[in-house]
Amino acid sequence: MDQRNLVSQGQRKRSLFSARKVALMASVVTGLAMYGFSASPERIDVFGSAAHAQAANAASGVTQQPLGFADVVERVKPSVISVKVTMKDKAADASNKDDADESGSPMERFFRQFGGPNGEFQNPGRNGRHGMKGQGSGFFISSDGFAVTNNHVVEGADKVEVTTDGGKTYTAKVVGTDARTDLALIKVEGGSDFSFAKLSAGKARIGDWVIAVGNPFGLGGTVTAGIVSASGRDIGSGPYDDFIQIDAPVNKGNSGGPTFNMQGEVVGVNTAIYSPSGGSVGIAFSIPAMTVKNVVAQLKDKGSVTRGWIGVHVQPVTQDIADSMGLKQAQGALVADPQKDGPAAKAGIEAGDVITAANGQSVKDARELARIIGGFAPGNAVKLDVLRKGQSKVVSLTLGQLPNDQQAKANTEGDAKRSLDGIDVPHLGLKLAPSKADGASKEGVVIAKVEPKSAAAERGLKKGDVILEVAGKSVVKPGDVGDALEAARTDKKSSVLMRLRSGDASRYVALPLANG
Repeated sequence: MDQRNLVSQGQRKRSLFSARKVALMASVVTGLAMYGFSASPERIDVFGSAAHAQAANAASGVTQQPLGFADVVERVKPSVISVKVTMKDKAADASNKDDADESGSPMERFFRQFGGPNGEFQNPGRNGRHGMKGQGSGFFISSDGFAVTNNHVVEGADKVEVTTDGGKTYTAKVVGTDARTDLALIKVEGGSDFSFAKLSAGKARIGDWVIAVGNPFGLGGTVTAGIVSASGRDIGSGPYDDFIQIDAPVNKGNSGGPTFNMQGEVVGVNTAIYSPSGGSVGIAFSIPAMTVKNVVAQLKDKGSVTRGWIGVHVQPVTQDIADSMGLKQAQGALVADPQKDGPAAKAGIEAGDVITAANGQSVKDARELARIIGGFAPGNAVKLDVLRKGQSKVVSLTLGQLPNDQQAKANTEGDAKRSLDGIDVPHLGLKLAPSKADGASKEGVVIAKVEPKSAAAERGLKKGDVILEVAGKSVVKPGDVGDALEAARTDKKSSVLMRLRSGDASRYVALPLANG
């Protein structure tokens, strides 16, 4: 072997040794980072203390999470309470539904799986005691005994007791409740120096660490940790759904308990879990702190919540509807019907308008419009950005107060007396009643029959619905519908927008024309 070969081999060995040293050092740094240490770009202090690492991180602007949750928990745990209620038999019977019951909305089933042991409410009456008992959690928001919990924990309560983290039990009264957000404010009697939690002023971000504290199964205070999985969740509980989704194991009995961030502030109130088995599967929902602040302030002031109201029936803008209306994006709230004498109707809002913003806040869909308007007090002035037949305009109005019975009920069954001797629209699967048929509407054209598995049936049209408009034109007889469809085909449109009335509610539906 010549000298050059020996030199070459020596260089390779030194290079290999250097590479191994670099790899070893990298693995040490990575391993330490897993345990809460991190290196600043200017300095790598592998063997330094945690304090040195924290100082380096502070200098470089790197945020470091704590090695554990004990310090935060020790600080916030005294503010969390157990809430026990006794209710009258009648109220309890209405709430004590079997978890296996499939009736009601998905949220009703969530709530039935989110109370105390063996269902939301136990029945102590089987042991000879009067009334029903339920259990949840809550937390103090002031030193004088005001506390937050869920509406479904105290709804119908005849007596409310709270137990503090220190084991003391107090009587409480219900100050006010809000079923639409599932929040309740209670006031503990007999104390004036309670530990209390602070509601966060900011929004929880996806990926943030959170800690859920509560009293599941009556075991005393328990703590679980996880992260924020999602925000703005709509789970079908009501028009103001805006839940934070967390993966901290939140179990039965945690209803009304707080979710804390790493600064010890409440970012949400635990309300529901998705649970096929009845236990935690890592999907829990919390009411955001900002919503809690707004609702609790009104409950404390007057015992109830009043919300702004513009008086419109709205629906989401689907992609089919956007295409039919020539919109660039499938977003906004489509006005199906301005309610008579409501603020919107008085301000000039029309059916077919698409509301895209309210007071400068972008409106993604119909539910977001409800949340934005509901966040304003009645009497406030609001400016709505509106798209009308492709043109933008701004409409100003003064909000009214949301009526308790604002939800209109649609008729789900057609009138059997209406004649079937109408005009067919075969490619849509419709038969339309003539305007003079028995039971026909004075306004619009009655749907006398809908073929199963047709385009109309797939989009929810049913016997008894009344077609009010087709492609923006009012119709009063079946021939008008045919003419409007033919005009849309001539314009080479792939779908046509119909405005329908079902019972007292109106809505828009986009139907395809491609096969016509």
